[in-house]
Amino acid sequence: MYEVRFHGRGGQGSVMASGMLAAAMVEEGKYAVSIPSFGFERRGAPVVSFLRVSDREIRQLTNIYQPDCIVCVDPTLMKSVDIFAGMKAGGTLVQATHQPLSELVLPDSVATVGLLDAVKIALEIFKRPITNTLMLGAFAKTTGVVSLDSLKRSLEDSDFRDAGLAQNMTALERGYAEVVVHRIERRAAA
Repeated sequence: MYEVRFHGRGGQGSVMASGMLAAAMVEEGKYAVSIPSFGFERRGAPVVSFLRVSDREIRQLTNIYQPDCIVCVDPTLMKSVDIFAGMKAGGTLVQATHQPLSELVLPDSVATVGLLDAVKIALEIFKRPITNTLMLGAFAKTTGVVSLDSLKRSLEDSDFRDAGLAQNMTALERGYAEVVVHRIERRAAA
């Protein structure tokens, strides 16, 4: 089973992104379940959402405490929330940020990092800092767990309140094309 934890803020579309990713996984013949978690239901409050994917039926519908991958759609969240809590060794981070890898403080459990200046791109496309579809594209390229084509079909089946399908397709494609993926080599202590 592959487990993903999405971190964002209310109104950024983290929960919607998790649901679209689950639909794309099902499109590929996998079992997937998206589990939203709501604390303070207000715009700007930290939000978390969970996704499980497997080749077998999934019966576990709880929060994810030891994710294989963390997707953080808000560049400021790492300063106020421990997004890395419980991350499995060899894990993957897909992060919205303008900072280079050298400026990020990452735990030893992170082995792969996908960095995308998603806010800048979102402002170009949507004129608002809504980064969820950009980060789905970044996730696809960083992890290889889902294809871009399946994500496109998932978007076609989604309802968008604030932006049209064409804009979100552009965002998805740019997220995939512009994410910078880093593999981190860790050396064991002698």
